[in-house]
Amino acid sequence: MNAGPIQSFSDRAALARNHGERLGHFAQGVVPAILARELLLRHTALTPGAWLNYLCVAALLSFSAFFEMIEWWAALAYGAKADAFLATQGDVWDTRWDMFMALLGAIIALLVLSPRHNRELGLQP
Repeated sequence: MNAGPIQSFSDRAALARNHGERLGHFAQGVVPAILARELLLRHTALTPGAWLNYLCVAALLSFSAFFEMIEWWAALAYGAKADAFLATQGDVWDTRWDMFMALLGAIIALLVLSPRHNRELGLQP
């Protein structure tokens, strides 16, 4: 059974894990960061700049940390059966990697998408 192109790549490259999860956590950084940016620009007095970017990244990291805590609580509740749910794939650093990939996604999204977002909101000529 083929689990998709990322799993196929992982199989061909003889990687020990499916890196599709990392891609998912990268996206988990992009979407909340841009959503937070939209909400902060529309509903506060913040303007584009360092404080806005800091608050967007802080919002994303708090969301990501909460998600990781849900996984931890599931592990406590389900014990050994939690491995299938958590998808840590034997990586003791999985939680840190998940949060790092979300952070990376947020930073890249803010750097790449902010100029267009500003234009769409009429904040730049």
